[in-house]
Amino acid sequence: MSRGPHAWLLALVLAAAAAGFGEARAEPPAAGLDAHGQLQNPALQARFERIAKELRCLQCQNESIADSNADLARDLRRQVREMLVAGKSDDAIFSFMTDRYGEFVRFAPPLSPKTALIWGAPFFMLLLGGAVIYPRRPTTLAHAPGRLT
Repeated sequence: MSRGPHAWLLALVLAAAAAGFGEARAEPPAAGLDAHGQLQNPALQARFERIAKELRCLQCQNESIADSNADLARDLRRQVREMLVAGKSDDAIFSFMTDRYGEFVRFAPPLSPKTALIWGAPFFMLLLGGAVIYPRRPTTLAHAPGRLT
């Protein structure tokens, strides 16, 4: 049972179509990005890298979005790139992320009354504990300096 020359031709056409189909589905790089997904402007790329290191991956929680390979981290990196290309400031990007995901998204949240209380409470408790453990001894009048007995 031999296959005719048409079978080879059909196989060749299908192979070429399959190879071309993979290329057709590849997404073109977004505006402002090079073929490797980095921003074409070196200053914007430096800002992107700094911002990505300061934002926490909400899925991994101990990694920045720059270091994480989670889908959520990829989405956050894409959003940061888009905002940088759109001309947003660093503060606007951090505000957007904080408003959307809460202060936990920042590795180093800005100082506010709430964060000051959170960071200051352990030191206050340490001082309070020291005051309870080492109370001041009351002085008696008999042993007060300058008193004649």
